[in-house]
Amino acid sequence: MENQLHWSLDVSFNEDASRVRDPDARENLALIRRIALTRVQHDGTQLGIQSKRLKAGWDQR
Repeated sequence: MENQLHWSLDVSFNEDASRVRDPDARENLALIRRIALTRVQHDGTQLGIQSKRLKAGWDQR
């Protein structure tokens, strides 16, 4: 489970390339990424995670 979570975060959010050095900020961003990944995964559409993130970025609501 943890390996799948890490892979999903790395592929969809490019988490391994994050250059945040402050430990508190790093933890906060990791939590936000996990929440966002969960929301995207349970969206109900048949798009991939990266496509869902792109579509959410275009949403004007």
